Amino acid sequence: MSSSSLRIIVTGYIAQYPLGGMTWHYFHYVLGLMRLGHDVYYIEDTGQWPYDPVEDGITKTCEDNVRYLQELMEQYGLEDRWAYRFVWKERWFGMADERREDVIRTADLVINVSGTLERPGEYRHRARLAYVDTDPVFTQVKLAKGHDYLRGLVDQHDVLFSFGESPGDDTPDTEDQWNPTRQPIALDIWRPSEPHRDVYTTVMTWKAFKPIVFEGKKFGQKDVEFERFVDLPEHIRPATIEVAANAGRGRRLPRQDLIDKGWRLVEPREACPDHEAYRRYIEGSKGEWSVAKNAYVVGQAAWFSCRSACYLAAGRPVILQETGFSKVLPTGKGLFAYRTLEEAAEAIRTVEADYPTHAAAARAIAEEYFDGRTVLARVIDVAMNPHPEVCHG
Repeated sequence: MSSSSLRIIVTGYIAQYPLGGMTWHYFHYVLGLMRLGHDVYYIEDTGQWPYDPVEDGITKTCEDNVRYLQELMEQYGLEDRWAYRFVWKERWFGMADERREDVIRTADLVINVSGTLERPGEYRHRARLAYVDTDPVFTQVKLAKGHDYLRGLVDQHDVLFSFGESPGDDTPDTEDQWNPTRQPIALDIWRPSEPHRDVYTTVMTWKAFKPIVFEGKKFGQKDVEFERFVDLPEHIRPATIEVAANAGRGRRLPRQDLIDKGWRLVEPREACPDHEAYRRYIEGSKGEWSVAKNAYVVGQAAWFSCRSACYLAAGRPVILQETGFSKVLPTGKGLFAYRTLEEAAEAIRTVEADYPTHAAAARAIAEEYFDGRTVLARVIDVAMNPHPEVCHG
């Protein structure tokens, strides 16, 4: 089947979690497919109650969430190409019912990013269903542990993709055919020429969930890894790292302990609350330093952050904890993979010594490896034209 002019539905959590990073994570799929000339629609049908970032909890209404999504879509000329289902009484917003139903009935491809569709089978008319695993290692561990809901969800799809591009020995083999993929980026959105502060930054959640245990191994969150590098500020002075961190629902961020160690902390909901502020925050940074979730470090599946891809697109060098991504991406100029405290400090010193070279290299990596047109053209090719290739289990 030809991959030209397809009618494609993209799913996500843009209204569910109206946060800057989450918005770009999913909206880049929409923009990338638009750039390729496809007939693209965004449908959010999660079956979940929406999140209120101000109250840091579930909201009983959806007005603010819907407004956020609507304004985003209108900003990019997509006011008639989105739909959102609120769980209370199955109420839909966005496209009229007849139009939405026609889009679902006539779609050629549904790209279920992060498995956000509650009932993907209801979207199977003539469409191929593609599942994009954006949380590798966690996904495979859950499947290996016999997570019935996730297994039932994954099995409803025709083709599977994963941000775990090259799993390590500690990533469980689920006997599924996972095709490697990565975050698509609309490069024209990010502006390397914007002025920046003399500070490295990142945006993170300290601890989203409890660790998962499988075969005696723990697969945890960022708090586990951050504690290994808590003394980094004293090794890189006068360079400064600012962390836009939240604790995670019901968790505690050791704020004062981190400040005492030399970290600069800001509230994400103040520094980068929406998609525009998030873009400005990244563009206004000198570069990114970040840890990865402990599960990504343990699994070494070559996961790479959607956030870090945005930093690269903005021409901001990235120093990221090694998750195996150095197997699939070039490192040492513009992008650095570190394992130890000294390696992290040395990477920052290297960038400081020749910033213009590393900034240009960062953008070049984004252009070669994360261009949404290239990444999504491959997704479409694999999804619509199944053929044998090297995949991982």
